[in-house]
Amino acid sequence: MFTQAATLIAKTAEDGGEFHAPSINEFFPDVITTVFGVPITRIHIIQILATIAVVLVFWLGTRKMRVVPGRFQSLVEMGLGFVRTNIAYDLLGKKDGERFLPILTTMFFMILFMNITGIIPFLNIAGTAIIAVPMTLAVVSYVTFIYAGIKKSPGNFFKNSLFPAGVPWPIYIIVTPIEFISTFIIRPITLTLRLLMNMMVGHLLLVLFFSATSFFLLTMGGWWSILAAGSLAFGFAFTLFEILVAVLQAYVFALLTAVYIQLAVAEEH
Repeated sequence: MFTQAATLIAKTAEDGGEFHAPSINEFFPDVITTVFGVPITRIHIIQILATIAVVLVFWLGTRKMRVVPGRFQSLVEMGLGFVRTNIAYDLLGKKDGERFLPILTTMFFMILFMNITGIIPFLNIAGTAIIAVPMTLAVVSYVTFIYAGIKKSPGNFFKNSLFPAGVPWPIYIIVTPIEFISTFIIRPITLTLRLLMNMMVGHLLLVLFFSATSFFLLTMGGWWSILAAGSLAFGFAFTLFEILVAVLQAYVFALLTAVYIQLAVAEEH
């Protein structure tokens, strides 16, 4: 929080105290280098760091498991237990919950760690704030729920999804296109956009508040410093709120994936 505010204030001073409103260009940073022809930007580096962090946390937390766990092992076990109990088992039951627990756990913690980079000093943007990551995860969720449905009922999954039982045949002219769009098109799109937009808007709000702080403090001065104090307070408050959003969006994404899987393996399929 303090680093982001200090960075923006310093930038304002360098640019003669002009106000710099946040823009969509924040999510298209300059290319730093290329690896095997693939351009690497600051956001890609943040994504790599978040991936390394989540792997390192779970490696350190599980490499020497003890019957009486230490604090770090207990923390890791609490995180794993949260996904197992509140997402996998609650929605899918123990049998199917165990089957899909690895993918649900991976989704939850990958999104969580990439989301939380948005409030970490010197990073200050979420790894999920560009469409590639949310879209990739949505595709994985989409493929998983279709696989689960076909595995459960190879011959009836698509039939039952598009032609719900108990509907008069003439009504299928209306119902089937709606079911196709809502089940096989809307789901991955909404998963992608919900995560992407939440992290983009959160970043833009933080930049707006801290930019306003630097503008009121360094350019306007005088009584305007009162507004600087207000915008700075809102910036810190929204930073705390962004932590909540980071956790909530990871939970919602994993939860909806579990819901879709549960619908796919329901008995009527």
